[in-house]
Parts: sequence; structure tokens; C-alpha cells
Amino acid sequence: MDGQASPKMPGSMAQLLWFFGIATAIKMLLIPSYHSTDFEVHRHWLAITHSLPLSQWYSDETSQWTLDYPPFFAYFERLLSVFALLVDPQIVHLHNGLNYEANSAIYFQRISVIFSDLLLLYGVYRSTQNLPSSKQNLIWVLVVWSPGLIIVDHLHFQYNGFLFGWLLLSISFLAQGRDVMGGFLFAMLLCFKHLFAVAAPVYFVYLFRHYCWGGFVRGFARLSVMGTVVVAVFLAAYGPFVYYGQIQQVICRMFPFGRGLCHAYWAPNFWVFYIMLDKGIAFLLRKFGYSTLAPAASFTGGLVGDASPFVILPKITPMTTFIMVLLALSPCLFRTWRNPKPRLIARSVAYAYTCGFLFGWHVHEKASLHFVIPLAIVAVESSEDAKHYFLLSIVSCYSLFPLLYEAQEYAIKVSLLLLHSILMWFCFSALFTKNVSMKAALQADKKATELELKRSSRTAAENGGFVLGWLAKIYLFGVVVVEIWGQVLHPCLLGDKFPFLPLMLISIYCALGIFYSWIWQLKQIMILS
Repeated sequence: MDGQASPKMPGSMAQLLWFFGIATAIKMLLIPSYHSTDFEVHRHWLAITHSLPLSQWYSDETSQWTLDYPPFFAYFERLLSVFALLVDPQIVHLHNGLNYEANSAIYFQRISVIFSDLLLLYGVYRSTQNLPSSKQNLIWVLVVWSPGLIIVDHLHFQYNGFLFGWLLLSISFLAQGRDVMGGFLFAMLLCFKHLFAVAAPVYFVYLFRHYCWGGFVRGFARLSVMGTVVVAVFLAAYGPFVYYGQIQQVICRMFPFGRGLCHAYWAPNFWVFYIMLDKGIAFLLRKFGYSTLAPAASFTGGLVGDASPFVILPKITPMTTFIMVLLALSPCLFRTWRNPKPRLIARSVAYAYTCGFLFGWHVHEKASLHFVIPLAIVAVESSEDAKHYFLLSIVSCYSLFPLLYEAQEYAIKVSLLLLHSILMWFCFSALFTKNVSMKAALQADKKATELELKRSSRTAAENGGFVLGWLAKIYLFGVVVVEIWGQVLHPCLLGDKFPFLPLMLISIYCALGIFYSWIWQLKQIMILS
């Protein structure tokens, strides 16, 4: 990631294809399993983009699942619809295809997600091509075999893999000093899925300082180049909708602020504590005889849209969350401006997505993958990075468990998390334990950067390898306790009472782990910059 090439291992792409082949075999086995309403969402988008002219894509209301992704994703759906028509014409029928779940539709959509993961494969390959094989293989395990990505894309159903591939490609170009290409790819990514825009301030500050800064003439010329590239991408995406007078409708669909602060299932972020504090204060005031309004939704119902207004604490608006995200980002932006280092761009981007996850508006629990996937690239830099990633990856994956709520998927999600945890443990231990093989690998890796060489060897020497601290062990044990409560103790002790309590505990407990990660990431950026 530092831009300095080390000897490439022969057959590294063939090795990566082997990793991908194993992942594909698992994904194929999961085709008949549960899928969420997102399956029908994307099937209907195939029908919209195939059956209607472009001028009606963002105004159609045939179904409640209206198109609300940026234009490039709509073009992607239009491309897929060409092949869907060949498989089964009813898949892309606007009216007859509603809630269509024939095997032809299920297999086509599942396989299309698997096929799109090829871009993730190239993204992770390009991000690791200059690393020694031991680190390459470990990152491939973390990304290609990511249990969170399998749960979200290949069980729950979404198209995130190829988008993360696009993000990794952008980061890899920036890390190699190819700023224009990195900026171009990120602009493309924003036109596929606008939720990636949380990292836009980091990109703007980094590219302006690293690429455009340096004399008026040179700086203006480079700013013009970068601006032209970005504007061209957005014109290609949004230009047709401007032409048809639909741009306002596109923006309204993409940013539906009326959905409320929280999703139906509380993502493990700052607002979990804010909601709980509001409900707790209201409960105590009523106990002491004060008259307070009862919230519209209780602990047992969760929050959907604006169904549960705050009783005591101030109501949160989208602008409030926007300001909080920027404030949380500001230390990273300041450091990036003062010292824009290519080798830190992956950390900065991951930190930006962590800020968006913790303080953003209507955050989905699936958004934790936005920072878990980029952090996999830096998890091999030191044993401290590895320990942080080990904890964060488990917390992120566990926070996704409520997405698969049916009993027949329980063994699948638990097995995915356990196998991934075991793999991470053995791989990190093999990489960072101080032994003869590690010394030989470090000696052979002569072209690795001096900083990486010193830090890896020093950390291994001091800590004796990959060993978790007692606090991390206690926290991970707590994950087991929370799960046992939800699956065993709650049904036995409380029965059908407080059915939302297990979900609430998962949100609160995972939020603690992600808050720790947020602080840890910021500390590392400050130290390394």
C-alpha cells in the first residue's frame, strides 16, 4: 500500500482465484436460503429500468420499492435486466413480476451478485499486489471470505461486494500516488451508491493538499484537471435526468430524510445511547410522579421512521447529524491537511465511514462493512492493528445477526462467524508470532518500507506475537453472554415479554465495541501522521 513494490509471487492471481472459488462454492450453497425484502427491491428495479424509459425511472410508483440509488446503479440494473429477460421475461415485467420468486428469479439474482464480486476480487488483488505473500493471503482471507459480506450480500441480499471492490481500487491508486485515477474511481463510486459520500471530505482534503497544492499555476492546472474529471463523471450519471427535468425527483429519492433518525433495527451507534437515555429519563420522571408523555413506541417495538419521537431530550434533525459527523471527522481532516500521506489514506477513509456510522442519519447496521473492509488492508501492518481488526470484525459481524432472524439460518450465521474468528486467530498468530519463520520472512522482504519493517518486528518482539489483552477477552466473552441471553435465557425467563430486548442488547453492546474502534482509529491516525 505504500507504493513500493516488492517481488511479486508467481501465481498470486491463481491463488486469489482459489480463494474466490472456495467463497463462490459457499455462496452457491446459500442460494436457496432466506432472503430479505431487498431481493424484491432489486428485482423490481430490474423491471423499472427494463420496462420504462429513463425519464420515468425515478418517478415510477408501481411498487413501494421505488428506485432510490444513484444513476450508475440504475444503469447497472438496466444491464442486468438484459440478461434477466433471457432467463425469464417475467423477472423484468413491471406488473406481473411483482413479488415474483420463481427459482429462475432467485438463481439469476443470486448468481448476479456472485458474478459482480469479481470487481471485489480485482480490488483486493490490486490493493495487495506489492505485499509479501503471507500478508496477501491474510488480507484475502479477511476480505474475500468476510462473513459480514456473505451475510449481507449472499443471504440477506444486496450488491455490496463490487462496490467495495471499487472503493479498494480507488484507495490503491491513491496509495500509489495516482491521485487523478483514485479521485475518478471515487466519483464513480458515489454515482453508484451515495452512502459512500461520508468519505468525500477526506478525499477532498487529501486530493487538494496532495495533488493540487503547490504554486498558483501548477495548483490551478491540477485543480482544473481533477475538477474536470469529477464533473465529467457526475454529468455522465446525472446529465440525462437533468435533460428530462427529473433531477429534483432523483435527489428526493436518494435522500429521504423523512424516514427518521433510526432504522427499524437500531444500528449499534451513538443514537442507541441517546434513545436509551431519553427513555430512561422519561421512565424515572414518571416513577417520581412527574407528568411526561409516553413515547409512541416502547422498548418492545423498536423505531421505524418517526414513530418514536423523543420525550425529554431534544429532537435530532438531519442537520444535527451532519454537523456531528463533520465534527468527529475534523481531527482526521486537520491531520490530512497538515501531512497528506498516501500510506494513511486507507485508515482515513475507514475512519470517515466509522464517523458516519456512529453519528449519521438513518444508519443501517450493514454500513459497518464500509469501514471493516478498508481496515482489512491495514490489519497486517502491526500486531496492534491485527488485534483491533480481530475485535472489530467480530463485533461488526455479530451486529448483523438480527438480519437473519429465521431459525434455519441460525447455524449458518454462527458457523460463519466462528470459522472466520478461528481463521483470523491462526492467521494473525502465524504472521506476528516471533519465531524463525517470521525472521526469515522479514529478511526476505527487503523492499518493504523501513517503517513497516521496524514496527512489525518491534511489536512482535515486545508482545511475543498475537495476544489479546484481558479487556478484549472480557468484551468478547460478553458477546457470548449477550447471545446466550437472547437465544436461551430470555425465552425461558421472560417468554414473550419484551421481545425487542435481545435486539436492543445487541445494539448497545456492539455500539460499545465500535466506539472503542472509533477512538482507536483516531489515535492511530494522529500517531502515524
